[in-house]
Amino acid sequence: MADTLLSVRAISKSFHGLRAIAGASFEVEEGHIVALIGPNGAGKTTCFNMIAGVFVPDEGEIRFAGGRIDGMRADQVCVAGIGRTFQLVKPFAGLSVMDNVIVGALRRNKHVDVARRKAQTILDQLGLTQKSDQPASALTLPDRKRLEVARALATEPRLLLLDEVMAGLRPTETDQMVAIFRNLNREQGLTILLIEHVMRAVMALSKEIHVLHHGELIASGSPDEIVRHPAVLECYLGEETV
Repeated sequence: MADTLLSVRAISKSFHGLRAIAGASFEVEEGHIVALIGPNGAGKTTCFNMIAGVFVPDEGEIRFAGGRIDGMRADQVCVAGIGRTFQLVKPFAGLSVMDNVIVGALRRNKHVDVARRKAQTILDQLGLTQKSDQPASALTLPDRKRLEVARALATEPRLLLLDEVMAGLRPTETDQMVAIFRNLNREQGLTILLIEHVMRAVMALSKEIHVLHHGELIASGSPDEIVRHPAVLECYLGEETV
């Protein structure tokens, strides 16, 4: 049985009196791929931001690898072993693809030559080797998404947070990304928590799914259970293409 890597316990967060997250609790077991889904405005990214150290929960606690991380700064959370991507992809536009990834790799590797070798391995995994010398600003959207993932992987996380990395991709591009994440999970044991609206990707990757609506966790279960859950169908999946 897998150990719990991330434990989110009754976290809440409000902004100017508006409750974004209300007492949400869930766990992510090591080596699993877990999805956090729900309508726009449900609080998914706010939840990610609390895990990643951008926001401090008003209530509750977050534990990673047995220790509390709520209250840590984002850089401290990264050092602890959590990497993340962002909805709005903003690489260092003036740097090459390779140098963007080297910046991430320097988090763990203080020697540039070591960081470069690490970056090269990651670019190979993400299919970006042929574009390593191009400026990041010249990349297409699908390649910018891959670069965003590569930069996060370069920090050598135990847990990777993916925030809508497949949004805007064509079905074939989505399937390629799914294959990359499946391989990272199977071959390297990488644990993944993803926010995603592309349900073909969620269903293909996830072992477990948690559903947020108006800041509250309304359902948790396997993909088969979630697609049949009445409350999820009413508030979310009825509007989506599964």
